[in-house]
Amino acid sequence: MNGKLVLCATPIGNLQDMTPRVVTALREADLIAAEDTRNSIKLLNHFGISVPMTSYHEYNKTEKAEYLITYMREGKTVALITDAGTPAISDPGEVLVQKCLEQGIPITSLPGACACITGLTLSGLSTRRFCFEGFLPSDKKEKREILEELSGESRTIVLYEAPHRLVRTLTELKETLGNRRITLCRELTKKFETILPTTLEDALTLYESETPRGEYVLILEGRSLADKKKAAMEDWQQLTIGEHMKFLEEQGITGKEAMKLAASQRGISRRDVYQYLLNEKQ
Repeated sequence: MNGKLVLCATPIGNLQDMTPRVVTALREADLIAAEDTRNSIKLLNHFGISVPMTSYHEYNKTEKAEYLITYMREGKTVALITDAGTPAISDPGEVLVQKCLEQGIPITSLPGACACITGLTLSGLSTRRFCFEGFLPSDKKEKREILEELSGESRTIVLYEAPHRLVRTLTELKETLGNRRITLCRELTKKFETILPTTLEDALTLYESETPRGEYVLILEGRSLADKKKAAMEDWQQLTIGEHMKFLEEQGITGKEAMKLAASQRGISRRDVYQYLLNEKQ
């Protein structure tokens, strides 16, 4: 009979954010898989938890996942914790979750602290629709592709960043997305928690004279739908109406629907499209 995997959210700074349910789950587990056992031992000692630990992190996630799967298939319970926050969010825990699902091993997740949600609720920006990007990749090409994709994103954008990379990231965001509103959340739930609503431009000016400290959650304003629509119209203006219609027809859209769509995308009336096509034939 299979055991199970329990995802346990841990505090992102304030130990009082540890839930009683997580404490109980950690005490009842057969093994705790931790991102950094040196950090986690402090947490476990604080709550009087003496369950054996093993490391599970970015650099051993594949081979260690196989070991943990074997352990759970023997009927054991593994509790997974990260250094701070909810496991499997910007975290190698997602690999273990995938493998458990493939092997039919039960999984449960005990909710708790999450820097993404905490920062978002404090940002003052729209929370109705948002996208989470976590840490941008270090590979320059991959990062550039993601930033280009985000430039057209109309939802609020949530990013994580370390202090030594903050200025570079803010610079790249401004260069690619333009000067938008941003809220910088620093050291969330900790003694020196700071919430700074500002703009990308003003944030860069601030850090010309101030050294970033602590871990950051960046909440960035999405592109307005009006701006997005205007940009799309400008893109279509690069084509003649005839070229635009030909493009739509090549996508399998024909007749009145193609004419209606071309008119909508260009911000003109169907009559204008029809008249252009008529003149072109003549």
